[in-house]
Amino acid sequence: MNQLRWELGDGLAVRTYVVGDAEELFALIDASRDRLRPWMLWEPTTTTVEDTRGFIQACLASTDYEGNGLWRDGRLIGGIGLSLDTLADSGEIGYWLAGAHEGQGVVTRACTRFFDFAFDELGLHRMELSAAVGNERSRAVAARLGMREEGIARDGCRVADGYLDLVSYGILEDEWRARRLAS
Repeated sequence: MNQLRWELGDGLAVRTYVVGDAEELFALIDASRDRLRPWMLWEPTTTTVEDTRGFIQACLASTDYEGNGLWRDGRLIGGIGLSLDTLADSGEIGYWLAGAHEGQGVVTRACTRFFDFAFDELGLHRMELSAAVGNERSRAVAARLGMREEGIARDGCRVADGYLDLVSYGILEDEWRARRLAS
């Protein structure tokens, strides 16, 4: 069980979900369905608090860093996770955010902290991010993080309404370090 708790400033925090967060997480997902449905495979299968509780329990039993909430002033506003491929020394970041909190740099700040963690503490060599071609907000996050577009997987992501082409982004440890030094 890998648990995180990071204060990012201005009331923003990343904290690993605990089972007691299931109702609040489900309520936020339920309120965000219209925004999540086009991009997130798990949206239509998350229909009860019990589904959410099962997700949290699976995350707590995993060696990845998948089940984390984005919190602002103690209120849940989204989710973020890091899946690891230890054989390849790489990780993939994924996230979602309630609409009222978009455009405020929340996801970019949280991803920056995860990238620092991945490279500095976990010793990863590469970080990846995938976004649907039409998901301009997620693609903009990748650009702000200095990631390179590496290709498009046709029908690379199944969602509730079919398949979406998926853009893959990557950044290497030395590129991330050079970027930090330059800023």
